Amino acid sequence: MQRLFQAAGLIHADGVPVQETSQADLDRWAFQDYYENRYHEVAEDISPRLLQNLGLLKSERLTLAGLLLFGKFPQRFKPVFVVKAIVFPGDNVDISQYFDNEDIEGNLLQVYKDSFAFVRRNLHHVQNGQGVNSLGELEIPPVVIEELLVNALIHRDYFISAPIRLFIFRDRIELISPGHLPNHLTIEQVRWGLSNMRNPVLASHATHILPYRGLGTGIPRVLESHNAVDFTDDRDANQFKVVIKRRFRVTT
Repeated sequence: MQRLFQAAGLIHADGVPVQETSQADLDRWAFQDYYENRYHEVAEDISPRLLQNLGLLKSERLTLAGLLLFGKFPQRFKPVFVVKAIVFPGDNVDISQYFDNEDIEGNLLQVYKDSFAFVRRNLHHVQNGQGVNSLGELEIPPVVIEELLVNALIHRDYFISAPIRLFIFRDRIELISPGHLPNHLTIEQVRWGLSNMRNPVLASHATHILPYRGLGTGIPRVLESHNAVDFTDDRDANQFKVVIKRRFRVTT
């Protein structure tokens, strides 16, 4: 029923109140910093009405958007809403060994930052014509990692109790998000910048917290920076997979 209502735009997962939460589970300092930066005034009194008007509180409980954006510890109530990141030694999933592994938790901003750091530390830096004392360039442009991580966190289907999976192989990176593309949106449309807002409350606040603008320009920017990116909308498995081919640019 939730899936049908979501498809019809009658309900959004990010606006659903999270059971057993209350305003006490809000990170007051994180919210105040956000409010001051966005509205240029101090939120001295964080009233229930204020949080309700922002879509962060409903029926005296934090909404999922409120919990993910400003919760003290969101995984206390939603333990599967993490990024499971792992680095494999070869080109396939290896159940017996890995190079790096982390369950990335926290609020949405922290999950984004730690996921970005995980990818960054497990990629190569290449000289690419720079001086010998240069730190080198990341083998995949940072904007590609940035855009795809943000899209996964904001646009995944939060009605599905499953983590985002981030797999790094020798030849590629795979980012697998719960939920296929919403409604009749296609991969070709996504490539051209069309989008469908699955989590509108989350997205409206994320534009002031994450490197996200909500204009539909993210995927075109990714493809312009690194065209070796493939998308799979798997409706049978109810997931969306992005594959980023690793590129080793060696100059002599």
